[in-house]
Amino acid sequence: MPSLPDPYPFAALIGQPQLTQALLLAAIDPHIGGVLIEGPRGTAKSTAARALAALLAPAPFVTVPLGAALESVIGTLDLNHALAGHAVRFAPGLLARADGGVLYVDEINLLPDALVDVLLDAAASGVNLVERDGISHAHPARFVLIGTMNPEEGELRPQLLDRLGLSVQLANVTDAQARQAIVKARLAFDADPAAFTARYASAQAQLAAQLAAARALLRDPHALPPPEAVHASVAQHCIAAQVDGLRADLVMLRAARALAAWQSAPAITPAHVAEVAELVLRHRRAPGAP
Repeated sequence: MPSLPDPYPFAALIGQPQLTQALLLAAIDPHIGGVLIEGPRGTAKSTAARALAALLAPAPFVTVPLGAALESVIGTLDLNHALAGHAVRFAPGLLARADGGVLYVDEINLLPDALVDVLLDAAASGVNLVERDGISHAHPARFVLIGTMNPEEGELRPQLLDRLGLSVQLANVTDAQARQAIVKARLAFDADPAAFTARYASAQAQLAAQLAAARALLRDPHALPPPEAVHASVAQHCIAAQVDGLRADLVMLRAARALAAWQSAPAITPAHVAEVAELVLRHRRAPGAP
């Protein structure tokens, strides 16, 4: 069986600071609800997603293909076995395989809405519940959801957009020097992945340790409680963007807390809120709002 190609090092990603920040925040706190990456082909969307999984190693990287059946995603129950008085027999799906890692959905806007709903439910709760004819089975499904889309190929319904935690808009690189740096790095990686990865081993290990420390800190629900000034800042940003409901407020608080944990800050501040606000509001802002 051929081995999988080496993933591109996260530490070597160039020119997309908002993307790398959004991915790290979603990995620190998967309850943020994942990341939607919009942009044209060839802007390193899948490369960055695989690089994040490598940073979480030995975390799995699982892809939901277009045309995937619901049963292949959530898993299936053997009803005959259960109705005969035996224990519930469950055949795991993609959500079970992604537990502890990254679930990647290319062209999420082209999936059926019902399937996107299932992915978002599991991403938000960390649990996949399969029910059929009065028989149910639940299992952990704690993953970082990363969805990509090209807006030219169709949009997601606003109700689904709102449920995706963070959003990043990628564009083609127009700075000549940055473009050359990206191409040279990719050529070097393709020519000798092992040597290229070795050059970034120290930076990669530092990022992985920082990520693990931030994730460990936030396992304590009492760590980094938001002070009143942070609540006020979140409310001001969301009111100004004229968002519907309160989901944006909750996601913004989580993202600011994750950023504070990433920076080993002693407390969440309004500066953390300001830094993550656009990631939270870009896909939720009302038309015409500032």
